[in-house]
Amino acid sequence: MLYERWRQIAEEFRNEIALSDAASGQRWTFEELAARTEQGIVSIEPLVFPKGNSPEFIFNVLRAWRSGKTICPLDTGQAAPVFSELLPSGCVHLKLTSGSTGTSRAVAFKPEQLVADAANIVQTMRLRRDSPNIGVISLAHSYGFSNLVLPLLLHGIPLILVPAPLPEIVRRAIGDLGNVTLAAVPALWRVWHDADAVASKVLLAISAGAPLPLVLESAVFERFGLKIHNFYGSSECGGIAYDRSELPRTDNALVGEPMEDVNLSVGEDGCLEVRSRAVGETYWPEGNEKLKNGVFRTSDLAEISNGNIYLRGRITDQINVAGRKISPETIERALLKHPDVEECLVFGVPSAEAERSETIVGCVAARTEIRADALKQFLLTELPAWQIPRGWWFVDALQTNARGKLSRAEWRKRYLARS
Repeated sequence: MLYERWRQIAEEFRNEIALSDAASGQRWTFEELAARTEQGIVSIEPLVFPKGNSPEFIFNVLRAWRSGKTICPLDTGQAAPVFSELLPSGCVHLKLTSGSTGTSRAVAFKPEQLVADAANIVQTMRLRRDSPNIGVISLAHSYGFSNLVLPLLLHGIPLILVPAPLPEIVRRAIGDLGNVTLAAVPALWRVWHDADAVASKVLLAISAGAPLPLVLESAVFERFGLKIHNFYGSSECGGIAYDRSELPRTDNALVGEPMEDVNLSVGEDGCLEVRSRAVGETYWPEGNEKLKNGVFRTSDLAEISNGNIYLRGRITDQINVAGRKISPETIERALLKHPDVEECLVFGVPSAEAERSETIVGCVAARTEIRADALKQFLLTELPAWQIPRGWWFVDALQTNARGKLSRAEWRKRYLARS
């Protein structure tokens, strides 16, 4: 199904540029890309591991499709997992995700589920063949595979691979092109904004992988007239919601409207439930009730109002303060209202005063020097006293992890080690 669809695309657009590699300057038309993937040796193993962000990643995906192999994309240097169980029946793609035990587990997809996700993204975001995707995010991650690889191979959206997201390299990659589409994570948008590297040629700007701060979204819009569209998705189901508006949001909790052909509801536990043809088949090697029969039950506490999706935190991140639970996002939103707070992250650590209780910690990157007691007094105008952090950690910046996300678990670990 996937390879047949690719052959149709390659034939339809055979003389147009499909793939460009900014590092080497090489380019391939759809016809040349099709010919290239007819060459080369495909592993005799049932599982193929495309790696990195080079053209070879694309070649290996197509060769695997041609040979009927199952794909499990990896980042450069990432070790291939070893699965002793037989691959899930009818599944052709595995997205690795972290299990609660730390052992490898994956989300398994059938061809029609990948096709549905790509169609939802292309239709919702209105991706265009005359506005090539600039590839700066990982092709192996769900975000990059769904937004860059699948639109190229299943819809003919050209892709330009960039060796590094440094501002000058991105500028050169865009070069004399007309309009381009640039999908990235908030950390990259911040770097490009600070370096004055957001070009007027960016027709469509997309941000996913971590919450997009309102301050950054507004700053880019005010400086460049460029609206960054917030995109919310998950490895288990692909795209979930997208901010279609042309003006900056005014609420950090707003992630957008449901993607095309995606149905969203809030479950009895307050968490968002996703129903669509793009939802993965199962967790593998061990299944779970959270992903089954075309339904993905997330851990994101959500509210649906007037067709918009608002995230109110994760049920697993809730902080227990003497039996009362608070979502860290509630405190973060209040902190971000302070004019001197650039970024913040809130988490709970074990309390030294009571068992099965936590102490709230506020980790803050400030624009100017600010004292903890000043932040406490400010928060008292926004929140009940019991929701005010008792621990504070001031940092220069909140670095993201390898996937471009702010990980509460990682920052909590650093805080405890520092303490």
